[in-house]
Amino acid sequence: MSYNQTGYRNSDSVPVMGGQTAVTQITSITTGVTCNAYSGVITTVNQTVAAGAEAEFTVTNSKVAATDVVVACIKTHTSAGTFAVDVSAVAAGSFNLRLTNLDAAAAGNNVLVINFLVLKAAA
Repeated sequence: MSYNQTGYRNSDSVPVMGGQTAVTQITSITTGVTCNAYSGVITTVNQTVAAGAEAEFTVTNSKVAATDVVVACIKTHTSAGTFAVDVSAVAAGSFNLRLTNLDAAAAGNNVLVINFLVLKAAA
C-alpha cells in the first residue's frame, strides 16, 4: 500500500480519500457553502423545491482547479419529491451543485445529504 497526505490505497488497491469534511447549508436552498477538502458531505437546509423545479448553489472549495472533475451523489433522501444532483459548473476554487426535483407533483420538503469527490485532472 502506498500512502500520502490525502489518501491511500486499501488492500483491494481502491483509492480511499482522507480528510473528508462536512458542512450544513444555512438560510436557503440556494445559499452557498464552503467545504475545503477533496471529499465531503453537504447537508442542505430544510428546503422546499417545487415539483419539476431546480435549485442551484455554489460550493467554495480551495482544493478545486478548473480542470478537475467533481462527482456528486445524494447520500440520504428524506424529502418528498424525487431528487437528482449534478455538478453544473467547475471553476478554480469552486463548483456548482444543481438539485432537480424530478417528481411531477410532490415538492421537496426536507433536508438532503450530498456526498462529493474531487478528482484531480490535468489540462
